[in-house]
Amino acid sequence: MAPAPPPTPLRTLAAHLRDGTTTARSLVETALSNDRLGAYREKHPDQALAQADAADAAFGAGEDHGSLQGIPVSVKDLFGVPGYGTFAGSPRRLPARFERPGPVVQSLVDQRACIMGKTHTVEFAFGGIGTNPHHPVPINPWDAGALRAPGGSSSGAGVSLCEGSAVLALGTDTAGSVRIPAAWTGNVGLKTTQGRWSTAGVVPLSTTLDTVGLLARTADDLAYGFAALDSGADPDPDPASMETPRLGDLRLGRCDALLFEGCSPGVVEAVDAALAEVTRAGASMSRLDLPQIPAAYATFLQGGPVAPEAGRFLTADLPEWLDTMDPNVRTRIGDAARMPEAEYQSRLAHLRDLSASVDEGLRAVDALVAPTVANTPPRLADLAADGAYPRENLLCLRNTSIANYLGLCAVTLPVGLDAASMPVGLMVMARGGQDAHLVRLAVTLEQLLGPTTTRLGPPRI
Repeated sequence: MAPAPPPTPLRTLAAHLRDGTTTARSLVETALSNDRLGAYREKHPDQALAQADAADAAFGAGEDHGSLQGIPVSVKDLFGVPGYGTFAGSPRRLPARFERPGPVVQSLVDQRACIMGKTHTVEFAFGGIGTNPHHPVPINPWDAGALRAPGGSSSGAGVSLCEGSAVLALGTDTAGSVRIPAAWTGNVGLKTTQGRWSTAGVVPLSTTLDTVGLLARTADDLAYGFAALDSGADPDPDPASMETPRLGDLRLGRCDALLFEGCSPGVVEAVDAALAEVTRAGASMSRLDLPQIPAAYATFLQGGPVAPEAGRFLTADLPEWLDTMDPNVRTRIGDAARMPEAEYQSRLAHLRDLSASVDEGLRAVDALVAPTVANTPPRLADLAADGAYPRENLLCLRNTSIANYLGLCAVTLPVGLDAASMPVGLMVMARGGQDAHLVRLAVTLEQLLGPTTTRLGPPRI
């Protein structure tokens, strides 16, 4: 079999739309024909085609509404999107107030992007595996022999990129929900700093930790999409014009305690091999002692602020949804809605202290590196065993949750395959507010390491 050709870069697609080499309708028609792995909970092909025609008409009239005009984008089913219901992974449509778009989706609409549909999510986004008993689980295309988890909670987002039904995917990340599905499907994913992008118009999980993020096929695509949606980013993020960090100036840090421990066979090996390439190219690597990492994870294991905030929201706003909730989600929330206010505030204060402390500890490096996800994507059939789901779920969230709990921004890049021939991600974390720097750094690393098609080969399906 001939190797799969690399995907056409997002910036090239945008240029072709503007010079008439292609049309938004042709991009959307191709994307619709690629929808075969169950990424979407809801699709409206006629609406997507109408958006494409509107984008083409605007181009024909000399109107350019933004960098994403005519680009096929998938949106997680937590966001309010015009013309779509919002289910948040539940079996029932949420009230109409959850269907109103917030600033990020409104930016897609204003730029005349083509929304391909709403992708599946874990119910109320509370889980990292990507399963949901109310809806079919999207197919992870990297294992043709067994159905493996796609990663969650943005479970359809990475799959939509793999199959080609979208070229950019909008997700959310509270403890890893962008980076886990990106890593497990061989894509790139960005968790923004909390508060950088508005979460208005998004069904909440944790008001303290929720972030809006992006998944893309390559770091270059991510840079393009990030700039299109981020008011502080370079409006023309071509790699030739971006001030990307030079490898010889790059200072990386690693903390092996917890982050490199207990990983599935091949995970650490793939990450270490990639980091060896980076250091051979001139980057420096420092070993860091960061006690804030195990401290943050200990808070995560207690439910952090997420369980009480989710419990209070559901009890107050959607009490009728509690009786049909996925047992895996219900168990994680438990009785946290009744947590004493003093305990809740104590957890928030503890995380603020840890975030301030780690921010100081990371000033000596440009970024902290680690495996994105410790475990290989589990087979869906294996999750039925007693205790398998909670064990695998906690492990897949372990590394990614650190960035959320310590107030960092983070990106994952595909760097290899594990012993099960499943994708492995390298997570690169930076201090809060360093999002644009982190995206530029990801582009630098991708230029050295190569994108998914070069480094991993094509998916099995």
